[in-house]
Amino acid sequence: MQQGRRNSLLANIDWLIVILYLVLVFMGWINIYSAVYDDTHQSILDTSCQYGKQLIWIGAAVLVIIIVLLIDSKFYSTFAYVMYGIGCVLLLSVLLFGREVNGAKSWFEIGTFRMQPVEFAKIAVCLAMARLMSSEDFSFKVVKNYFLAGLILGIPMIMILLQNDTGSALVFCTFIFVMFREGLNNILFVAAFALIFLFILALIVNISLLMLIVGLLCVIGLVVVSGRNKFTRIVLYSAVVLSAVSVLLCTISPELAEMSIYFAMIGYAAMSLLMLVMFFISKMKPMIFAMILMVGMGGFVYSVDYIFNNVLQEHQRSRIMDLLGKNEDVLGTGYNVHQSKIAIGSGGFIGKGFLHGTQTKYKFVPEQSTDFIFCTIGEEWGLAGITVILVLFGALIFRIINKAERQRSAFSRIYGYGVASILFFHVAINIGMTIGLAPVVGIPLPFFSYGGSSLWAFTILLFIFVRLDADRLQVFR
Repeated sequence: MQQGRRNSLLANIDWLIVILYLVLVFMGWINIYSAVYDDTHQSILDTSCQYGKQLIWIGAAVLVIIIVLLIDSKFYSTFAYVMYGIGCVLLLSVLLFGREVNGAKSWFEIGTFRMQPVEFAKIAVCLAMARLMSSEDFSFKVVKNYFLAGLILGIPMIMILLQNDTGSALVFCTFIFVMFREGLNNILFVAAFALIFLFILALIVNISLLMLIVGLLCVIGLVVVSGRNKFTRIVLYSAVVLSAVSVLLCTISPELAEMSIYFAMIGYAAMSLLMLVMFFISKMKPMIFAMILMVGMGGFVYSVDYIFNNVLQEHQRSRIMDLLGKNEDVLGTGYNVHQSKIAIGSGGFIGKGFLHGTQTKYKFVPEQSTDFIFCTIGEEWGLAGITVILVLFGALIFRIINKAERQRSAFSRIYGYGVASILFFHVAINIGMTIGLAPVVGIPLPFFSYGGSSLWAFTILLFIFVRLDADRLQVFR
């Protein structure tokens, strides 16, 4: 009977996912070898070098795969909350007993062995979210469920932020895609991205000018939904003209900016009072909604300055300013990205060839075997190599989503979307920060960046889904 179960498991495993994983891991190891290659250490089995150690991690990862596949698939849903609890305990423990590396207190160190709990916490959160959202009574129409989902995501995020590892904390934001797939209100989904866009605008545009633009948009929206009430429309049209003139004066004449903003704010205050009166008189719901929206967006815009200057740390602020083009410190905070762009750009179409990357060989790019491993790919393999890597990652993520949609179990489907979202976020942000399209937040490129914690965590994360998918026709969970 056990032999039959093993044969069934092997027959039902999605071997395309396995092959894509093996190809990515092999290519990752090759690029680690190239990134740290030294003429005095040429043996691929030299465990004093990173590529030798990575080979050990890869061998151990194979054993991890076997263990994950041999465990009954029901185990992962049954003990999802238990594993979430263990993950939170590890995150708390590293805060108390961990070692600080590169400014982040997120590592356990035993002799020469290091382990980063946050990488494994991603698996625990993915399982817990799948367990929560797959329960029969779960629906995003119930307010309580928003609180529960936020709690599962928020607890580890807070502990990771306390470790000073903002990049890893941001990974959990990617679960908004999973929640959207499971019925999250479209308005909330759009609002989340609108707030991100507004946050970025608040760092680029003058706050007062941005407030005028926000007010103008709210007024225009009200004009559209205000109906045929002539008095209301006259006031709203007046507010539109006032806002537009104020924005124009702010951009054309800095001397008149303060006066125009002053009059615009008076106009908005009067309009808000009108909205409140119209709501009570005619029960026009869009009025009160617009007023709340205007006040909420205004409060958010003004809070950006506080968050940016008091919550984010100096190096994080500098990196964001570098990204937005506000700073040009290529010898300071912008050094990594500047050298990264040089390395990738110098690769051309077909690259300089294996072990021939000058930026890599002479170590111009810091962290070139970990967070900036993509530079080695770009310099030595060129645009052609980058395209191959992106196609492989795209194929893996698409395959996971495709298999997730075919699951009979809600738990397996949600977990699969969680895996795809985490992989997508890591790939997009890691590559984005190496080419200057995302801030440098220090997250690894899956299967490529050097490190046992990262490799094992992504391996477990992926192969739990492979195990769940192998049983999709036999069980209903």
